[in-house]
Amino acid sequence: MSRRVDIFPAKRRALILDRLRLDGAASIQELSETIGGSISTVRRDIEQLVAEGYLERTHGGALLIQSPGATFEREPQLNAQLRHREKLAIGAEAARRLRDGDSVIFESSSTVFEAVKAAAACDLSLTVVTNSLDIGQFAAGVPKWRVVMPGGTVRPGSSALAGEPGETFFKTIHADVLVTGAWAVTGLYITDATLEVASLKRAMVNSARRTILLVDSSKFSAPGFCTFCEISAIDEVITDNGIQPSDRAELERLGAKVTVVDVAQSLIVAGQPQTDAGS
Repeated sequence: MSRRVDIFPAKRRALILDRLRLDGAASIQELSETIGGSISTVRRDIEQLVAEGYLERTHGGALLIQSPGATFEREPQLNAQLRHREKLAIGAEAARRLRDGDSVIFESSSTVFEAVKAAAACDLSLTVVTNSLDIGQFAAGVPKWRVVMPGGTVRPGSSALAGEPGETFFKTIHADVLVTGAWAVTGLYITDATLEVASLKRAMVNSARRTILLVDSSKFSAPGFCTFCEISAIDEVITDNGIQPSDRAELERLGAKVTVVDVAQSLIVAGQPQTDAGS
């Protein structure tokens, strides 16, 4: 019998995707037992995930689409819940790279937001520049932070700004650090799904003295639609211990500094529960 729990929809669907990421396919009954929801709830979640391009429907269950299209974009609330334990650990490690008085560009990815939250607990004075309305609002509540929003157009379905005047703004500043995410890392190339986001990230990379890339191990995959930089532009890659040895070896062969975070150990240090519903 499944245990019934009240989980908000984005987290519930993330649990389904994470289960399918591990097993490839599962029945509705198995997914119901995983998330503790009713059969009817799971069936509705699967139908929505199929409609959004995450899954293929099978007889009595669902199959994860392993290689989504190069322009595929995850729904932001759902994406924030995917591999959440990994994102927490990576974000905590990234926060340790920041120093009092730094000027930091925080790009709008969900893993970067975890780094922002971790940095807020470090009692640092920072100048924060971000194209994320969510990060900007959170950062504005940190007493020692000065927050700068570069402007632009809010992208449909997200809280991220892109385009002008943000791109021109980034050509006028010289930040100490950029903390960014990516759609995918594929050999030499770091990519995103859309032209406008890739263009803004390219401007961010060019305006920072040091760039730290935060990517969980699932991001070592087929490339997104457009390249925003190459590995040579990155000073450090922080990822989790799910990374394949071949992917790590390729990064190091290309000259990248790679930091691999042990997720379980990181959460013990941070006092996080080992079983996380958003993992």
